[in-house]
Amino acid sequence: MDAYEYIKGAIIDGKFEPGMRLGEEFLAKELNLSRTPIREAIKHLEADGLVVPLKRGVGVRNFTTEDIRQIYDLRMILEGYAASQAAIYRTDDDIRKMEEANIVYEKVINEHVQSDMDSIKEIVAVNQRFHEVIIQAANNAHIHFHLSKVVVVPIVYRSFYWYNDYQLKQSLEVHKTILQAIRNKEPERAKIAMHEHIYQGRDHVLKHLEEIKNS
Repeated sequence: MDAYEYIKGAIIDGKFEPGMRLGEEFLAKELNLSRTPIREAIKHLEADGLVVPLKRGVGVRNFTTEDIRQIYDLRMILEGYAASQAAIYRTDDDIRKMEEANIVYEKVINEHVQSDMDSIKEIVAVNQRFHEVIIQAANNAHIHFHLSKVVVVPIVYRSFYWYNDYQLKQSLEVHKTILQAIRNKEPERAKIAMHEHIYQGRDHVLKHLEEIKNS
């Protein structure tokens, strides 16, 4: 595993907690690497929005409630538009890929072990596959570029970490509604369904953040 993947994984898993300072010397010792690959990894992580510059080194980014609201608002606009465009431009092959992603999504949901990070990672990966096919089907490279700057990985994992079995199955049902709208070439319905899907994820994260603050 290279430096970037290791640090990113440690942030997602919570080993490197929000606000923690990550100095080059510390990371070089942690990974048994020289500082050159550490610097390159940090540049990539800054571009991903996972770390922020400090006076010395970088720190793991801490997301405020307002950060989360703004991030999900942007996702809602971009992914809603992507879904509407996918309903116009999708091919039979796009539909097949969405169907396949949902079949696998249902399988991993049925096999899900609550709070198990490996299980959550699998769910996140399959969920992203479904969303990526929609973005590709929209036939607009600019959507993919902008969404890559908005979808912040730790927030996605945090959302799925707190989902119970019922909520995961509810997420699958919304996937099926989005797919049906795209299959039927109903752009407005696809957009509305995607909006609701994104906002459900947002509300879920915010609810649990409030629970943590009040505990």
